[in-house]
Amino acid sequence: MSNNPTILPKDAAAAEGKVNVQINGKWYRFPKGTRIADACNSVGVHVPCFCYHPKLSVAGSCRMCLVEQGMPPRLAPGATPTYGEDGYQPIQWMPRAVIACANTVAENMGIRTDAKLCNEARRGVLEFLLTNHPLDCPICDQAGECKLQEYTTDYGSGTHRFTEDKTKKGKNISIGPRVNLDQERCVLCRRCVRFMKEIVGEEVLGVVGRGTHNAIACYPGTSLDSNYSMNVVDICPVGAMTSKDFRFKMRVWFLKSTPTIDVNCGTGTNINIWTREQQVYRITPRQNDEVNSCWMPDSHRLNYKYINAPERILTPLVKTDHGAPQRPSTWDATLNMVVEQLHSCAPTETAIICSARMTNEELYMVRALARQLGVTKLEIVPRKGENDGLLVSDDRNPNSNGAKLILGKNGSGLAAIRRGIKNNSIRFLIALGEDVTEEAGIEAEDLEALDYILAMSHSENATTKAADVVLPGVTFAEKYGTMINVAGRIQRLNKAIEPQGEARPDWDILRQLTELLGCDCPRVIACPSPMIILEEMAQEFEPMKGLTWGNIGNGGIVIMDTGVTIPLIEREKAKK
Repeated sequence: MSNNPTILPKDAAAAEGKVNVQINGKWYRFPKGTRIADACNSVGVHVPCFCYHPKLSVAGSCRMCLVEQGMPPRLAPGATPTYGEDGYQPIQWMPRAVIACANTVAENMGIRTDAKLCNEARRGVLEFLLTNHPLDCPICDQAGECKLQEYTTDYGSGTHRFTEDKTKKGKNISIGPRVNLDQERCVLCRRCVRFMKEIVGEEVLGVVGRGTHNAIACYPGTSLDSNYSMNVVDICPVGAMTSKDFRFKMRVWFLKSTPTIDVNCGTGTNINIWTREQQVYRITPRQNDEVNSCWMPDSHRLNYKYINAPERILTPLVKTDHGAPQRPSTWDATLNMVVEQLHSCAPTETAIICSARMTNEELYMVRALARQLGVTKLEIVPRKGENDGLLVSDDRNPNSNGAKLILGKNGSGLAAIRRGIKNNSIRFLIALGEDVTEEAGIEAEDLEALDYILAMSHSENATTKAADVVLPGVTFAEKYGTMINVAGRIQRLNKAIEPQGEARPDWDILRQLTELLGCDCPRVIACPSPMIILEEMAQEFEPMKGLTWGNIGNGGIVIMDTGVTIPLIEREKAKK
């Protein structure tokens, strides 16, 4: 803040479109219209709340966010304001608290979040909330993430004066295929109601009953069956809404959270993977206002069971003869066998089908392998679906833009590979991360007629069963890398658990194969990690110029203009 008396802080802030606000004795600048709760939280001053959510309309119903507010004294007619040596007017504090969620900041406003008035008000709010709340924390799935628990510890009185019988409400009510409701635990914040109405556009939930018998419920003839229903579990501040998938599976304080991205479609929703002892227990959305806001679809959230499924391939598999059954093998023996076999495959009769579900670093190694083999028939498998107008993209591949940038491929050449396999001009196939019978449209009998199939996959499928050699790769939760979403944003994929069995990261398998095949390019074979591969790509591809693992960060960076937008994000920006 300027101490120059000719330039008052209010004038300096006004030039920036901001206002000066004192929070707990310190002065800050915020944009006009900022809510008091957001202003405090942005500078590390926590304001407790149940009903307020920055992405939803203001309800102002819980009263937990009460703060003490002050403004300069009202001037008498004809009087001029006086300023102290610091350039601010004196603050006159109001005798009552105000809610921080519904009020916005103003010039020279004072805010106290730790005053006696605030703490007494919060204790009163908590006392009322606990009059009917069941004391079932030991069996509540929200334990460890419950705002009521936290605030009772921080602001509660430790005693209670309510001696009457608690009002009984519904428990463990199934309100949809993926969510259960415990009405007794509900604090009637109505976050779930507002989310379904304002974000999803479905008025399914509402408040029924009167007075102390108020309760959240589905409207008659409806159920909470939206593909975004599990977001109400994320935003519920207590244990009223619980996930059927995660219910009674694990206490959250035992879990490790890893920030990464979803790979079920081209949106690249930012997520947290929650793990313990090499097992994934749940996936939740991570806030990124440029990609997915605070939300994610249920279909993507629940598509993680294959990570620990019995179908995982845990060791290299080989056939001693083309028609023989597969048997486990060691990595060294398998790779040496593959190198010998690939040397005998004619490049003009060989095709590589890789995946736009691969990371940029893996695709870079696919290109190196193809060049080393002299194979020009290289393509990805396109996946298209219906855009839901929110977060589910019509591009079901998470890295189509990466494949276009690094390989120059978009799936248009896949039909030619299918024809080549059918007319026997292609006799050798390398399938990387794809089940070509299901996704690439290659018929099973044509696959069986091939002379040689090399497959790399994390799970068993029709292609791996037909393959002469199977190399066990990893899932998205077991590797590092980057992907470029439909809007041209490059984002980081982080490893949450170690590879299962003897599986290895796909990029490393491809690197070793390329090296053993005789590649003498040190830029390819000397890459010890995906982070180094990224730096190599940054030197070659103009959109990636200057990129490093560190400067991409957890939020990602836009590196290309694709002309594609994410509907939910555009709608959110239009509201501002």
